[in-house]
Amino acid sequence: MPAEPAPAAITTYTVAVRTLCDFTARQGDLDTRFTPGPTAAQGQEGHRLVASRRPSHWTAEASLSGRWRHLLVRGRADGVDVQARRVEEIKTHRGPIERVPANHRALHWAQARTYGWLLCEQEGWPEVEVALVYFDLDEQAETVLSETHSAADLRDHFESLCERFLHWADQEADHRTRRDEALRQLAFPFGHFRAGQRELAEAVYRAHTHHRCLLAQAPTGIGKTVGTLFPALRALPVTGTDQLYALSAKTPGRQLMLDGLARLQAHTPALPLRTLELVARDKACEHPDKACHGDSCPLAQGFYDRLPAARAAAVRSARMDRAQVRAIALAHRICPYYLTQALVRWSDVVVGDYNHFFDPFAMLHALVASEERSAALLVDEAHNLVERARGMYSAALDFACFRGMRLLAPKTLKRPLGRLHKAWKQLLDSFDAPYQVLETLPDDWTGALQGAVAAVAEHLAEHPTEAPGSPLVRWYFDALFFQSLAEAFGPHSLLDLSTENDGTLSLRNVVPAPFLRERWQAAQGATLFSATLSPPDFVRELLGLPENTAWRDVPSPFAASQLRLEVARDISTRFQDRAPSLDRLVDRIAHHYQNRPGNYLAFFSSFDYQRQASERLAERHPEVPQFAQSRGMSEADRQAFVDRFTPTSQGVGFAVLGGAFGEGIDLPGARLIGAFIATLGLPQVNPVNERMRERLQALLGDGWRYTYLYPGIQKVAQAAGRVIRTPEDQGLIVLMDDRFAQAEVLALLPAWWPAPQPGNQFHKA
Repeated sequence: MPAEPAPAAITTYTVAVRTLCDFTARQGDLDTRFTPGPTAAQGQEGHRLVASRRPSHWTAEASLSGRWRHLLVRGRADGVDVQARRVEEIKTHRGPIERVPANHRALHWAQARTYGWLLCEQEGWPEVEVALVYFDLDEQAETVLSETHSAADLRDHFESLCERFLHWADQEADHRTRRDEALRQLAFPFGHFRAGQRELAEAVYRAHTHHRCLLAQAPTGIGKTVGTLFPALRALPVTGTDQLYALSAKTPGRQLMLDGLARLQAHTPALPLRTLELVARDKACEHPDKACHGDSCPLAQGFYDRLPAARAAAVRSARMDRAQVRAIALAHRICPYYLTQALVRWSDVVVGDYNHFFDPFAMLHALVASEERSAALLVDEAHNLVERARGMYSAALDFACFRGMRLLAPKTLKRPLGRLHKAWKQLLDSFDAPYQVLETLPDDWTGALQGAVAAVAEHLAEHPTEAPGSPLVRWYFDALFFQSLAEAFGPHSLLDLSTENDGTLSLRNVVPAPFLRERWQAAQGATLFSATLSPPDFVRELLGLPENTAWRDVPSPFAASQLRLEVARDISTRFQDRAPSLDRLVDRIAHHYQNRPGNYLAFFSSFDYQRQASERLAERHPEVPQFAQSRGMSEADRQAFVDRFTPTSQGVGFAVLGGAFGEGIDLPGARLIGAFIATLGLPQVNPVNERMRERLQALLGDGWRYTYLYPGIQKVAQAAGRVIRTPEDQGLIVLMDDRFAQAEVLALLPAWWPAPQPGNQFHKA
């Protein structure tokens, strides 16, 4: 008889204790009613305080692991006392312990008992004391709940959790095996690489397989999206990385990522790749008039009871975009937003916004920081990350908003809010200047703020049904965030007080690097790409990228012969010169339109300057059709503006540089044949920017360029990049300011552009 085939090897699946318990122990309603929880930094400090009270033989963050069948469970117990045969699970909180929800306690006990078994198995103990230590950050007091369990009972508990998880683990292990095998064989979805695209793809692959960061400057038109997605996916099985996070600054960028992934999957239909789109909570909410708990929202009621079936249905879909997840969620009568959150761990590619990984409370970073998942990064249109990161790590408290909130606050908060009101008044009265940079936070004001925040937290804990959008809740979270940034205040940020409009105290981040360094360290390779990343040192230093970050400037596929570049040396867009040069400016626009009628964009530094030019063009050249961007355009209005550029239309669209139409729109061929740029894009010279310049000069030694020149020219290059989108395009760019002729400015423009022509002076007498 022939020998029986050997049984297939069973893959060991590794799961974190936290994930195992979260997956198997949650039940009942979704409930996000207010509980005054600590920030991550405050929680870590609470753990350190508890540890400082323990004996020397007590071990913090004890690594433990154990197996059940082919499941490997591992994690770090908060505290282990071998002499007392005791394991502790520490949870920080604010307010009375009775307010910790019962479903949270059930999850905490599941984790503590799991660590209890892993410790018994490791040490060979017949029993162990399992303790839940709730540490009140405000009172600095511990509430200890303890149980003594036999090893046999804990083993039964552990095996019951593992049994419930094992079917999912087997499914995930099989998916991962098939996914990695398919990615190793993944073929480029087009017949050949475009010019420059192969070089970009090779640089991305090398960076990710060596766990390095890459800055890639690559022009529009070479296919950056697929050119980065393809090698980043090919690198996942080589490095054993769990996920790829594809991040962008705006919705159009995320859609490009989703479309690129769809092309890859269409080219390889058998590719088992789960792609998840993250969307903002307000865009995913089905019942914005209801609170997120079972007593109010029907999609929160029984959420965790119906989640397993919805989760299983979702992961069978290759593309879990917003529409698909919504359809699955509603079919199972659960919240689409929180279903999306539950799917993040089980996705291969997560497409989201910068803030999902880089902001202080980013969910994606929390996953990799806790070592539950490993991930590589793709950061699209990365020139935007500097300003976005500055915003993530900046905060402001406005006196007028505080006063308005105080008038509506309950009487029980009168005393602590009154003390803060008095401290605000004293602070504002102590300065005569309209703008003042402070070296440190004033002690009296800081103490009053801490007291007010603590009192509001206590009130909200006692009234958990307070509307999330109420002035009190909004102010509370703004104040909490301000406090958290104040704890990390240093030379990387400015603390300033504006006494105008009732007064505002601001913490403004200048250099995001200190906050972002750990983000790059947590990633298993990262590629930041854009058409405008020059000079690379500017980006590298401000974002805190590692010293070994690679730089790749991908050659353009476009030829200088496709573009006519003019510099209008007879025009100055400096504020004092705008009115005298306005006739020359609009005459030049009209001349080019009359010489070659078609679609043009004209960019200006402000809506006011744009309006002046539009009115003057209408006055001097009424035959030139025009339309303009307006303040506060809705998404539909912005789309209508773009839709006016058709292959057969003609006219001049007026827009603001750095706005919605300066990047991220694609108008190939006759849809756009020229751009007029009437500004260097330099940020406004004002007290805030001048203090930023001084700080950057002190920290990095090139304050003016870092504050004004480099950000401005990046915007110019982005806007001009709307003109030539394909190797077949022919177009015109007119840089309307004499400063564009300066060698330093010309050196920052795209290298493939032709030498600028002076052009003629077009002035209608």
